[in-house]
Amino acid sequence: MDISIHYTFLPHTDPEAALGFYRDALGFEVRKDVGYDDMRWITVGPVGEPTSIVLHPPAVDPGITEAERATILELIAKGTYAAVTLATDDLDGLFERLEATGADVVQEPTDQDYGVRDCAFRDPAGNLVRINQAG
Repeated sequence: MDISIHYTFLPHTDPEAALGFYRDALGFEVRKDVGYDDMRWITVGPVGEPTSIVLHPPAVDPGITEAERATILELIAKGTYAAVTLATDDLDGLFERLEATGADVVQEPTDQDYGVRDCAFRDPAGNLVRINQAG
């Protein structure tokens, strides 16, 4: 039996800004863009890879109170609500490309003590996006 990760979910607070980061800066393809009322769920992923990220409107569950919704939005903005780790065969090149787009740099490419070379950004909603050097 094989098990793979098909989707992971990250909140977005501005669909156009999210597209600017994931589609335009990272080069992900848009696989679905579904709207309902004034909300959008946007599925993106690396070209040729089966995994996807679903960028979703945060705190839309009708069971969430206004106070809980406000807390969730605060945590997203601080970058402590959600995160994703990506990998690339050219960390320095991808870092330069993202930095040139004005992406919010959290950490420049660094050789970590635990054996990983990585960098980090925040997407337009505040989600932490770590990128590891593959291989």
